[in-house]
Amino acid sequence: TLIMHHPLCMSPLAKEHRSRPGLTERFELFVLRKELVNAYTELNDPREQRQRFEGQAVQKAGGDEEAMGVDASFVDALEFGLPP
Repeated sequence: TLIMHHPLCMSPLAKEHRSRPGLTERFELFVLRKELVNAYTELNDPREQRQRFEGQAVQKAGGDEEAMGVDASFVDALEFGLPP
């Protein structure tokens, strides 16, 4: 099974799809119920990444156990590394 273009809210580290707003450039491949591939275009804009982390932190505070918190070190590394 190939799953493509996950919703943006489920993939906080992936870039938004270039032509399909609200979706991401991500896919997963499952064979016999096992995940073989989990691939995405990595988000490299530190401002957008911080906003997504902050949104996830709000969800986490609201009880979402799968949501991430803000990873300030990761955002700092993006600011010094890859251009947006």
